Amino acid sequence: MKLIHTADWHLGQTFHGQERHVEQRAFLDWLLTTLDTRRPDALLVAGDVFDVVNPSLRAQELLYDFIVEAHQRLPQLTIVMIAGNHDSGNRIELPAPLMQRLNTHALGRVRWLDDGRLDAEHLLIPLTDASGETRAWCLALPFLRPAEVTGAFTASDDTQCEARHDYVAGITQVHRQLIAAARERRAPDQALVAMSHAHLHGATVSEASERPIVIGGEESIPASLFPADIAYVALGHLHRAQQVGESRIRYSGSPLPLDFSEVAYPHQVVEITLENERLAGVETLAIPRPVAMHRLGPAPLDDVLVELDALEDTPDLPRERWPWLEVRVELEAPMPDLRARVEAALAGRSLRLLRLERRLPRVATDDAPARVELASLGPRKLFERTWQARWGEAPDTATLADFDRLRQAIMDDDETPT
Repeated sequence: MKLIHTADWHLGQTFHGQERHVEQRAFLDWLLTTLDTRRPDALLVAGDVFDVVNPSLRAQELLYDFIVEAHQRLPQLTIVMIAGNHDSGNRIELPAPLMQRLNTHALGRVRWLDDGRLDAEHLLIPLTDASGETRAWCLALPFLRPAEVTGAFTASDDTQCEARHDYVAGITQVHRQLIAAARERRAPDQALVAMSHAHLHGATVSEASERPIVIGGEESIPASLFPADIAYVALGHLHRAQQVGESRIRYSGSPLPLDFSEVAYPHQVVEITLENERLAGVETLAIPRPVAMHRLGPAPLDDVLVELDALEDTPDLPRERWPWLEVRVELEAPMPDLRARVEAALAGRSLRLLRLERRLPRVATDDAPARVELASLGPRKLFERTWQARWGEAPDTATLADFDRLRQAIMDDDETPT
C-alpha cells in the first residue's frame, strides 16, 4: 500500500501583503500530477490547510477544486485531512458529509462520549487498496486546543486527575485512548498510521513563520507517544521537513516557503510504502518552486547591491511569477534614502521587493528593559506573566483552565461565518 503525506498548505496566505494564489495553485496542480503519476492509495493532509480560521472564498475554492479533481482522476483515492492550529475545526468539518461522497474525510474536532471517553471511532479512518480491501487505519487527530482536553477526563485515577488542568497530559491521554481503540479495531496484517498536528520534542522550528501552538513551545509532546506498532506518523505544524528520532516519524514540511527564513528548506511531500502492518519504504518527492525567492544580506549596502546585481533577471516571466525579494542592510548610521537607493538598483528588473530590513548597531545600556517578542509567548504565557506581575504569584491550575475555556469561546465566536 502507498500513501502520500503532506501538510501546512496555508491556502490563502498573504506574503508581506501580497497574495500567493498563483503559487498555491501551481503547487496543487503539481500535486494532482504527482498523484496521477504515483497512484497512491491515500493522501494525508496533516493540518493547517488554510492560513486563517476564516479563509477567503478564493482559498476555499482552491481546496475544493483540488478535491474534486483528485477524485475525478483517482476515484479510489482516499483523502484524509485534519485541522491545524491555523484552521477552524468547525469550518474544516462543515462540508464533511459532501466530501465523503468524494472519498474525502475531514476531521476538525475531537468528540467525547457521555461517559467522558474519547469518541475514537470518529477519528479512525479505514485506508483501502485498489481492490477496496482495508489495509491500514489512519488515526486522524486534529489539533487539540486546551479547552478540548483540559477537564475532559473523569477522575477515575491519579493520572486523569492530573490531566484535568494539564494540556500536555490531556493530549497524552487522547493519544493513548485513540491508539488503544485502533489496536482493538484493526485486523491482522493491517497497519496503523497516525496523523497529528503537534510540536514534538526535539523537532526544529522555523526562524519566524510558525505561530506558537499554545504557550510558545512548552506544549511540545514526546515522540514516545507513538509506540513501535504505529507504522508511520504523519505530522504537521513545523515547516521544515524532518524526521524526529526515527524514519517513521516525520514532518512533511510546508510545500512553499512561508517566510524568507525558509528559503533554503527542502520543500517536499513524503511517499510511504506499507507492507502488511509495517513500514517498507519512505521516499521524498521534491516540490518545484513556482516563484523564486531571494534573501540578500545582512551586509553593508555596497555588498548588498553587488548581490542584487548578480541576480538573474527573467523579463519574460509574467509579473505574478517575478521572484520575491528580501534585502537586509547593515548600517553604521541612519540612511534616510536607503529605500530609494535600493529601488533605483531594482529599476527595470523583474523582481518584487517585499521587505527591506535596516540593521543599525545596538547600543547596550545597563538599565534598558529586556525586550520580549509577544509572538514568541502566545496568549496563555502572556496571561501567566501578566497575572504574576499583578498578584506576585503564578495563576493556579483552576484559573488557567478558566482562561483556556474563555479563549476557546472567543475563538469559536471568531470562527462563526458572517
